[in-house]
Amino acid sequence: MLYTNNSNKMFFLFILFFSTMIAISANSWLSCWIGLEINLLSFIPLMSTPLNLLNSEASLKYFLTQSIASINFLFSIMFGLLVIKNFFFNNFVLILINSTLLVKMGSVPFHFWFPNVMEGLSWFNNFILMTWQKISPMILLSYCMNFNYLIFIMILNVLIGTIGSFNQSSLRKLMAFSSINNLGWMISALLVSKTLWLSYFLFYSMFLFIFCFIFYITNVFYINQLFNFNFNYYIKFTIMLNFLSLGGLPPFLGFFPKWLIINYLILNKFFVSTFIFIMSSLIMLFVYIRIIYSSFMFYFIKLKWFKLFMKNNLIPPIYFLNTISLLGMVLSTLFFF
Repeated sequence: MLYTNNSNKMFFLFILFFSTMIAISANSWLSCWIGLEINLLSFIPLMSTPLNLLNSEASLKYFLTQSIASINFLFSIMFGLLVIKNFFFNNFVLILINSTLLVKMGSVPFHFWFPNVMEGLSWFNNFILMTWQKISPMILLSYCMNFNYLIFIMILNVLIGTIGSFNQSSLRKLMAFSSINNLGWMISALLVSKTLWLSYFLFYSMFLFIFCFIFYITNVFYINQLFNFNFNYYIKFTIMLNFLSLGGLPPFLGFFPKWLIINYLILNKFFVSTFIFIMSSLIMLFVYIRIIYSSFMFYFIKLKWFKLFMKNNLIPPIYFLNTISLLGMVLSTLFFF
């Protein structure tokens, strides 16, 4: 297994960036497959560290899953070249290619590897896995979409992501199922237009960056660790604002991209999908509010004796990031009125 240190981590990040550019700008499916393989081989060293066996286990699970998806993707391409003239097999090939790309991005019903891999990674690698690693599969998915199949998949994503968020004690698994839920929103945006998908993806990446940054500087991985913050309510307040924004509560910025998608779904008369999406957002808000309520209300004097190691030199940027979630009503007013 190949391990990295701080000196060559930037090199693999550089390769990770350009492999994604190769995959999304290629003019043939074989070049797209090569870009996906380079992307996989550049992300594995970033995941593995010699001091943590959980990272090595997660990197092995990720490698096996992505390798199987890559083999199926190559098989689908070669199979499609042989039977592309037949309409039935054409739809079958589209479903096959879409399924392999859904495996790569951790979508339902191929999502079982995603929370387990997330549990063994650091917050930096989790941020890459939930954001950057989804760009190539989703752009390639927009090139060949089976519309009816993806509508079924996006509804499953929001439902399974919501149900899986219940009774999670690990923040990494909670963020994994939240990512699955938001993946349903991104697929629905991709069915409408790439511009709408890009808007939602940028907003979602910004919220994930804030969460991963806060959890990184506070060394928090489980929900019960949030109770230790009873001496610093500003960090609790920041987590609360961003949880509500990620859930799509209207006064916050997270409501803005979801409002755009709901608007387009209603205009295209997807009333059932719109109802399921709104109800799943309400249930996710219930999950987030339950975490916020527990962390705010739980108080015990023994926790005053617990020492929390915090990277204090990184705390000042929170003051800037905390204001981002309060801009939702401003943007909504500018764009819609």
